[in-house]
Amino acid sequence: MEFLRRLRFLITPLLALALTAQAAPPSPNEYALKAVFLYNVVRFVDWPASAFSSRKDPLVIGIVGPDPFGPLLYEAIAGETYQGRPITVAHYARPRDIRHCHLLFVGRANHDRLDQILAKAAGQTMLTVGETDYFLDHGGMIALTAYKNRVHLQINGTTLAKSRLGVSSKLLQVAQIRY
Repeated sequence: MEFLRRLRFLITPLLALALTAQAAPPSPNEYALKAVFLYNVVRFVDWPASAFSSRKDPLVIGIVGPDPFGPLLYEAIAGETYQGRPITVAHYARPRDIRHCHLLFVGRANHDRLDQILAKAAGQTMLTVGETDYFLDHGGMIALTAYKNRVHLQINGTTLAKSRLGVSSKLLQVAQIRY
């Protein structure tokens, strides 16, 4: 857990400069970095008040399909909040199981049901984050892709602009934006 806290404090300032961190093909270190990224991206996105049922509702990070993080995401968000709200994690086995969440992580194991997942998320106040090269082409909002031993942040500007989410210019500055 101490490793993730230190990693979070290193990544936060780097995110403002560039989100291109060293990563190997899927490994625990890659997912430790992605877990911290998911927490940090929350800090750069504004969800409208209507995305929450009450002032005490948590911000929910959802994971559909197999969970590549194990305990890493829980460690990254331990004790953290979003505008005074606790941050929690929800797991959804299949696209039809997806319920209300604010950020939905779609791992590469979901390649054969990506369209179903994104259709389920459409029209909701839900930030979708994936990790494949084709995630944005299918209507996902943010992709974390590994290329030449780095993790790159790409944003689908069209899909994100259609959402009711406010995104900080700091996040947009460090991303490759595709339309």
